[in-house]
Amino acid sequence: MLDYIGTIFVAISMAVAFAAVITTIPVRLGWRLTVAAAGGAWVGLAIAIAEAGKLADVAILGALFAFPLVATTVLALVSPAVRSALLAIPVQLIIGVHVFRILGVEFLVLASLCRLAGPFPQSAGWGDIITGSLAIPVALLAMRVPINDMRILAWNAFGVLDLIVAVTLGVTSANGSLLQFIHAGVGSAAIQTLPWSLVPTALVPFYLICHGIVFARARSSASIQSPDPLARTSAVFQPLS
Repeated sequence: MLDYIGTIFVAISMAVAFAAVITTIPVRLGWRLTVAAAGGAWVGLAIAIAEAGKLADVAILGALFAFPLVATTVLALVSPAVRSALLAIPVQLIIGVHVFRILGVEFLVLASLCRLAGPFPQSAGWGDIITGSLAIPVALLAMRVPINDMRILAWNAFGVLDLIVAVTLGVTSANGSLLQFIHAGVGSAAIQTLPWSLVPTALVPFYLICHGIVFARARSSASIQSPDPLARTSAVFQPLS
């Protein structure tokens, strides 16, 4: 029953968060559809690999986790158009979508049912609950103060640290992993199966990208004279008016 409930919650959080961000990227409809298709294909690939039972291999899990991050970073670095389009996404939205991380309570439930063990579910669960609970207040704060306000940056840094620590604990407590040094019963076994496997392979990379955009906006805010980053988006994408 918990897996069915988890599937519903994970699907809703992915659909709403992904759609909210994609629909606000200031590019032509064709480009937004391309981004949506790429995201859908990635989720489909992650589901297929998990269904085949391949996520017990930490290398495969790591590749699924890292690829969206590396691809987005490379595109943003080499393409001013991509970089400007990402920076033009409303920062309040990018912060607000983290509200779905309140569902980190599911990690605590899995631990109570002995499907997760060790420090991983406690760290991932409580870290996500704190980050998600503060997402809306911080998003509202971002409407009143500069994005480089220390309160916003502190929340953003905490959110990044939560994800990095959770991923590290998940990998190092996975039974059979070459990187395992935490031996605690079932460890992070549940994360290798659906629907929970979509957290490290889809949701975590998405949230890290969002955190990265917030840091990038904060860094550029001091040097950007115009408050409207849409004006800098390359004609390659031709933002909608």
